[in-house]
Amino acid sequence: MTSPQNSSASSRFPKGRRAFPHRDLIGISSLERHEILFLLAEAERYVGFNRQAAKRSDELAGLTIINAFFENSTRTLLSFEIAGKRLGADVVNMYAAQSSVKKGETLIDTAVTLNAMKADAIVIRHGSSGAVGLIASKVDCPVLNAGDGQHEHPTQALLDALALRHKLRERGSDTEDFTGLTVTICGDILHSRVARSNILSLQALGASVRLCAPPALMPAGIERMGAETFHDFDTALQGADVVMMLRLQNERMDGQYIPSPREYRHLYGLTPERLALAKPDAIVMHPGPMNRGVEIESAVVDMDDRAIITSQVEMGVAIRMACLDVLTRRSRGVPGWSDGEWV
Repeated sequence: MTSPQNSSASSRFPKGRRAFPHRDLIGISSLERHEILFLLAEAERYVGFNRQAAKRSDELAGLTIINAFFENSTRTLLSFEIAGKRLGADVVNMYAAQSSVKKGETLIDTAVTLNAMKADAIVIRHGSSGAVGLIASKVDCPVLNAGDGQHEHPTQALLDALALRHKLRERGSDTEDFTGLTVTICGDILHSRVARSNILSLQALGASVRLCAPPALMPAGIERMGAETFHDFDTALQGADVVMMLRLQNERMDGQYIPSPREYRHLYGLTPERLALAKPDAIVMHPGPMNRGVEIESAVVDMDDRAIITSQVEMGVAIRMACLDVLTRRSRGVPGWSDGEWV
């Protein structure tokens, strides 16, 4: 496998920054279909690269990336850290529990402070919707949204798309999108930024999306995003090509949303018997972390021919490498990425 910088994945897309004219990656909602496909194509270069014994590139050598996590996360932070380091960047992690935010500093003051440090890219995770966009408006470098409140989690949707496409290609499909697929997303839709980004991404790539949740966990007006809503999981599973399960986000709940975990499992847990209601080869996904025995049974997680949950983790590093690469091309002077205004 050659260094990723020696493999072109963009011959099917507009040249230079016209393929991805955005300075930041705040959400899927601002992306066109071809821009999503471009990021997926760029990430493909890193999938093979990450499977090599030697996984070190100098594409971002000399650049500094700050991972500013105002909200706890293990896999997302680790994934971004590995992505930055494999590209040769200097990666600095900032934890909210150790930051001045805990001492009363405002979000804008924090943004100004981060900007003064002259980072080349900032990855931000925050518990408030819109916080990442606010910080992006106050800094001079690219900003990547690692999840903000109940708004969006764009790199999760992108890695999910990449993992799903890889599985379809393993099965012999040569399609680059999801035209004709039906995807059922079940779980805590109300608190899930993953669900929102995936609705946008999957629909942009041609899939039909079904949402299933208890009434208390289904956002009012969510059908305006174009998805079909269900409260009965068995009905939502009928004929589904893909089943994506979401965990109960108890840390975001300030009331009684479900009777009990046992009752939730009975009505909305994915068991082998319930999975049989979907298509015979339906693919199972979960963004993690999983609550085995609540929203998904271990017997389903361990279906190697159906569940692609570990592949989602693997593709997360590749997609985040691609995003860091693409968003820093202007500052690195990559030909074709220096002209024009940002969208």
